[in-house]
Amino acid sequence: MEPKKNPKADLNKQRGLFFQVGMITSLGLMLTAFNWAQREGGAGDLGTLVIEEPVEVEIPQTEQKVQPPPPPPPPVLEVVEDDELVEEDDIQSTEVTQDTKIDIPVIEPEEGPSEPEIFTVVEEMPTFPGGDQALLEYMAKNTKYPPLARENGLQGIVVVTFVVDEKGNINNVQVLRGIGGGCDEEAIRVVKSMPAWKPGKQRGMPVRVQYNLPFRFTLR
Repeated sequence: MEPKKNPKADLNKQRGLFFQVGMITSLGLMLTAFNWAQREGGAGDLGTLVIEEPVEVEIPQTEQKVQPPPPPPPPVLEVVEDDELVEEDDIQSTEVTQDTKIDIPVIEPEEGPSEPEIFTVVEEMPTFPGGDQALLEYMAKNTKYPPLARENGLQGIVVVTFVVDEKGNINNVQVLRGIGGGCDEEAIRVVKSMPAWKPGKQRGMPVRVQYNLPFRFTLR
């Protein structure tokens, strides 16, 4: 027995219509969803880059103030009442009169090293090497008659004085008496050219001795 169906209750007849209505409804919902998302932010909207300017922050400078040292305490002044008197003996007088004597210290000059004493006469007189005869031979051999004195006919005795020191050296040669004409200079030259003498002695010690030596200039 076949079941009987009401033709109005058969849904297969309107199947295509329902399918189209469902597709249209779904498509409408999808379009509505896309439009709503674009209005909110947009699909391709990446936003706007906003660059904020750097904010300058001023840092306050802090200065360290050096405090000056405290001032020194004020001097303490002792107040003396008028009733107290100062004795005159405590005050030294500074008045200077004609009778005032001022003691000025005398500074004596410092004495420098004194030179050795020069003797004129000693126990042992200085001698020429070889004795007096050698001295006369040396003088006769080395003394030359000056041409000026020879031309002018000058003759006489020239006395030369000199000092023989502790080592026998001859120093301080001077003319004690002269005749000029070049004779004085010749006598000095001969004495200065002499070798060292044997020094004089006093109490066994060599000393400085002054010696006088005569030169005789005679024309022949």
